Amino acid sequence: VMPPAEMVTPTQNIVEVALADPDNFSTLVTALTSADLVTTLSNEEATFTVFAPTNAAFDAVDPDVLAALLADVDMLSSVLLGHVVSGASLSALDAYAANGKMLTMASNKMIEVTIDTDSGALVIGGAKVVTSNIYTTNGVIHVIDTVILD
Repeated sequence: VMPPAEMVTPTQNIVEVALADPDNFSTLVTALTSADLVTTLSNEEATFTVFAPTNAAFDAVDPDVLAALLADVDMLSSVLLGHVVSGASLSALDAYAANGKMLTMASNKMIEVTIDTDSGALVIGGAKVVTSNIYTTNGVIHVIDTVILD
């Protein structure tokens, strides 16, 4: 029996992790900057679970919708906060345990957690988690394949 792998102590906050991966998160970083949420998600005094859409997820959004979002800071902020659970660092295991339940997001929207019956993938508000449990100094990131707009 192998001993469990040691948890690597994270050294970067949520924003620093996103900045370090421009191939996946440059659009998210641009959106967070536009919505003035960089300071919030860099806060080491708080914990967050972020469901982070990839650049490909943003590319899949209708260009007119994306342009409208980027032009409206309040709407953009609300959409981005709809990807964040504030005050909690939910591992994928915690999220799987929430199957069929609703999560209260930082935008005060309720988002349903389900498990895709075909792939077993975790689904948050219709977005599939493609990479889970990227631990940061102030929470955890789960990478999703779709921007949650509802």
